[in-house]
Amino acid sequence: MINRTTRERIDALLDTYRDLATRHPEALHQIALTELAETVQQSNAIENSTLTLGETEQVLAGRLPSGHHDLREIYEARNLGAVTTDLVANTETLSTDLILRWHRMLLAGIRDDAAGRFRRAGEWARVSNHLGANPELVSGLISDALVRYRDDITSSPLDAIARFHCEFEVIHPFVDGNGRIGRVLINKQLQDAGLPPVIVRAKNRHTDYYPLLDRYATTDAHDGMTRLLALLLLESLHKRLALITSPRVVRLADWARANGVRGNVATNKAKRQTIPAFRLRDRWMIAEDYR
Repeated sequence: MINRTTRERIDALLDTYRDLATRHPEALHQIALTELAETVQQSNAIENSTLTLGETEQVLAGRLPSGHHDLREIYEARNLGAVTTDLVANTETLSTDLILRWHRMLLAGIRDDAAGRFRRAGEWARVSNHLGANPELVSGLISDALVRYRDDITSSPLDAIARFHCEFEVIHPFVDGNGRIGRVLINKQLQDAGLPPVIVRAKNRHTDYYPLLDRYATTDAHDGMTRLLALLLLESLHKRLALITSPRVVRLADWARANGVRGNVATNKAKRQTIPAFRLRDRWMIAEDYR
């Protein structure tokens, strides 16, 4: 669960966001498209891809990146870009069929033998010290997780999305691509709930992301993941409100200097989302007129 203060801040921002969604739907659509390369690059980086944001943009534009990279990384960027593009316009109900279709797209040309299907008998998966579910039970476990998600979503969307993500990753239904598909599903679920997409960042994954999945695997507690999604959602809302309603956005460091705020203080506030800062190309920004 998230605390009352955070919940109230999200609710207040959502009132403004939904008004903008009514008046400026195309602007919100274009913001989502501009985030595509960064979303792809960060999700792949969590899985140890070495492609930079600029190189990912080259791949998504149909060009080969300037640096030397394994061919698999090129396919990973291209394929995840296709899945994410499909997500932005997707209005289908979340289902096993949709999950498998996106997985087929994700692994096309990478692992065609495993693309678009769950793990089969004998295909056990271990991630660090965690063993994924018995492959013979995977299909039923994913179906159960979807049912539980649909029961939970109406009362607490972020809690339901966080729980489903943790459960999905612990089940580890695929031979490959579990993390990337799981993060796509977070944004599908946010989109279906009328909320903007988020970008799960690679930089602090070993302290701010993986431990939350490990904790769920051993304690069934998903509150840490809920809090992470709440911070990312606040940032996403702040970004959209600033880009649409503010005359100019500037680097957080420049804003802090102009307003007599120490840079480290401003950065810490941004990370806690107690000021309306957000990241563009992994750099903290803020509306210039924020006081």
